[in-house]
Amino acid sequence: MTTAVAMGAETRAGVTELPEVDAPESLAPKDARALSRLFFDKLAVLEEGTPEHQYARNTLIEMNMSLVRYAAGRFRGRGDQMEDIVQVGMIGLIKAIDRFELSREVEFPTFAVPYIVGEIKRFFRDTSWAVHVPRRLQEARVELAKATEELSTRLGRAPKVGELAALMSLSEDEVIEARLASNGYNSTSLDAAITNADDDDTALADFIGAEDPGMELVENFQSLAPLIGRLDDRDRRILHLRFVEELTQAEIGEQLGVSQMHVSRLLNRMLGRLREGMLATD
Repeated sequence: MTTAVAMGAETRAGVTELPEVDAPESLAPKDARALSRLFFDKLAVLEEGTPEHQYARNTLIEMNMSLVRYAAGRFRGRGDQMEDIVQVGMIGLIKAIDRFELSREVEFPTFAVPYIVGEIKRFFRDTSWAVHVPRRLQEARVELAKATEELSTRLGRAPKVGELAALMSLSEDEVIEARLASNGYNSTSLDAAITNADDDDTALADFIGAEDPGMELVENFQSLAPLIGRLDDRDRRILHLRFVEELTQAEIGEQLGVSQMHVSRLLNRMLGRLREGMLATD
């Protein structure tokens, strides 16, 4: 066994029969497996929260960090920093340590790696999407990618929706939905530069979108509201009857006890004042 472990009488103070391990993260895999059995055996009888239990658990984590690095290596090239992937994998390692029992009669690495890989996959599934979509559609995207690759190889062309639906045992609508959901996996910044024919870099935002005519309407409403607020009660009622209840001028005149011609003059006067007020605020 490596010299990093001092066995026998040199045990950690207060931890019966557990050796002091120097640089546990640097242990050779064979030594780490052997020592892990010893530490798991003692961990099972130590009381949680005690310094002894904490030492045993922390040492197990450090001795088996190589499992996390091994599992994280399978996800190189996914676009995320390897340090972040390792940190997520450590969560899986800790879960495996807390749930492992020697009575399972299985080596700890065999037990731990699925936990570590599962935690990393969950990280990608939950954080890699540029737009949040339901879990079922995230999973359907993976299956769609596999089915598309298989049929493209088999048919020598891009598969049709119906062919994908038959292979995936889904309806065509579900396949279309999965395709649309796939668009949420990656995103591009609106400030992304696009080189045009004149070799000038133009932002992606210059090619998409348009002015919303509704914005001008909102601005007009905001400017008009205080002007209407300054009208007297009768004028506001006339405006309400004409433009909200959409009554004719004659019907308004009947309600107010005036002629249709008088209502027309009142409306023209009010609308003229409101128009002048709107122009003055521009």
